[in-house]
Amino acid sequence: MRGILLILILVIVLAIGAFATGLLNLNSVQPAQAPTVASEDGKLKVKGGQPPKLQVETGKIAIGTGQATVPVPRLEVRPAGNAAQPAPTTSQAAPAPQQPAAPQQQPGVTDSNATER
Repeated sequence: MRGILLILILVIVLAIGAFATGLLNLNSVQPAQAPTVASEDGKLKVKGGQPPKLQVETGKIAIGTGQATVPVPRLEVRPAGNAAQPAPTTSQAAPAPQQPAAPQQQPGVTDSNATER
């Protein structure tokens, strides 16, 4: 019983939403007429009425594709030694990568890994 009541409430809420947003519009073309009931000689005579005639206009929902410009964030990875340098903006050119400095030798000290020339 609760399930049926919940479904009925949901249908009513959706119908109210459809009318409020203009997605559904009902126009009465012909009004309703109630049936006439008469009692003659202990018998009931009923002459039928007519239900209302409605013109239903529904909105349309269109789904399509289009072109859009979306800004995408830029990711830049830098070594730990360059952490203090500010990031270049898109209008600035990126600086050339720095070459590691060659180790300086003190005079009179020889490198054991050095090859002779």
